Amino acid sequence: MVDINSRIAGRVRGLRADTGLSLEALAARCAVSRSMISLVERGESSPTAAMLEKIATGLGVTLASLFDDAAAASSPVSSTRDRTSWRDPQSGYVRRNISPPNFPSPIRIVEVAFPPGAKVSYENGARIAAVAQQIWVRSGAIEVTAGKITHKLAKDDCLAMRLDAPVTFRNRGRKTARYIVVLAS
Repeated sequence: MVDINSRIAGRVRGLRADTGLSLEALAARCAVSRSMISLVERGESSPTAAMLEKIATGLGVTLASLFDDAAAASSPVSSTRDRTSWRDPQSGYVRRNISPPNFPSPIRIVEVAFPPGAKVSYENGARIAAVAQQIWVRSGAIEVTAGKITHKLAKDDCLAMRLDAPVTFRNRGRKTARYIVVLAS
């Protein structure tokens, strides 16, 4: 089984090749240095969620798609044994794709465990395709600031939004918050 950083490296490299972008062109699109993208593509970096979001935006895909196993067969079923978790080295949050990898669907489901005190900010502004997102809190509480509006979400709250403005997630509580993210493009 390929480790998650190698999987991310292969996905970024493959998606960049599919779009015909050079390292320089992708760097210009996503405001990440050419050398950093090269490190990510070689699996020699543990990029943060914010950096991966910038790269995904530059590639015209969702962040969730960078975690897919490109070698996995396209199937409408996703099993727990096939899912790999990824930990953001900066905030410590853990994400796991739930949706079947490589299955042609405009909907993606991601599970997140967000530790106490964690904060993650995404720029999201320069996205090529429109992406809608809903966040359903399963336990704990989080704050989501979309643009200039902050939403305080508690257990069983669900927030619908578009990924067309900067977004910041915060867990100001003492417990890990667990939530489901559903993306549609």
